[in-house]
Amino acid sequence: MNRIDRLFGILILLQSRKYVTAEKIAAQFGISVRTVYRDTKALSEQGIPLSFEPHKGYFIVQGYFLPPVSFNSDEANALILMERFLAGFSDKSITQHYTTALNKVKAVLRTSQKEKLEKLNENIMLQLPERLKNDFEYLSDLQNAISAKCIIEIAYKNNKDEISKREVEPIGLIFYAFSWHLIAWCHLRNEYRDFKVNNIINVKCTEIPFVKSEHMALNDYMKLLPVNY
Repeated sequence: MNRIDRLFGILILLQSRKYVTAEKIAAQFGISVRTVYRDTKALSEQGIPLSFEPHKGYFIVQGYFLPPVSFNSDEANALILMERFLAGFSDKSITQHYTTALNKVKAVLRTSQKEKLEKLNENIMLQLPERLKNDFEYLSDLQNAISAKCIIEIAYKNNKDEISKREVEPIGLIFYAFSWHLIAWCHLRNEYRDFKVNNIINVKCTEIPFVKSEHMALNDYMKLLPVNY
C-alpha cells in the first residue's frame, strides 16, 4: 500500500470511530507507531482537523465532513450483524473487504450512532463449528476471475491428499454442504468439475480469456448437486 492510499485509509478509520489509538492505526496498516505520528501530522498539515486526547486516542473534529449519504441505526445494526456471519460464510479476503467497506459506512454516521454501534459490536458473538472456520483467502480472486471470464491456474488437493495443478474456466461459486465450491470447466478433465475451495492451495489469475465459447448456466449445474442444501 502506497502512502497516499494509507493516509486515505487512516482518514476513513478515524472517521469510523470516536477515538482511535496510535497502536490501533499501526496494527491496522502494518506500520510503526512512529510512522503513525508522521502520517497524522501530514493529515493535519493538509487541513484535516485532527486532535488527540490522552488515554483515548486521535479523533476528527465533529462536523468536518458532511456525509454524502446517511444511515439510520437499524441499517447500521444490520451491517454489524452481517459482519459476524461473514466469519462463517466467507473467507479472509471477503472479510477484509467488508471491514474496509463497513469503515466507510461508519465514517458517515453521527458520533452518537458510532458510540452505540461500538457497544453493540461488543455484544454480538457467533460460535462456529470447526467445519465453518474458513482458513483461506481466495474468494475475492475467484469472484474477479468469474466476472472477468478469465482462466485461472489452481493447485488442488483431493480427498486422498493428492495435489494436482489445473487450468480451469470458473463459472460460479456455490455454498452447499457447509462449504464453498468453485464450479469450473477443467481443461485437464475436459468437463465441469466441483472444487471445494477449502482444498484449493493456490490460485493464479492468468488474464487469459475463456477458451470454451459457451458455458452452462450455474442454475443448471445446481440441479446436479448431490445434496439439496
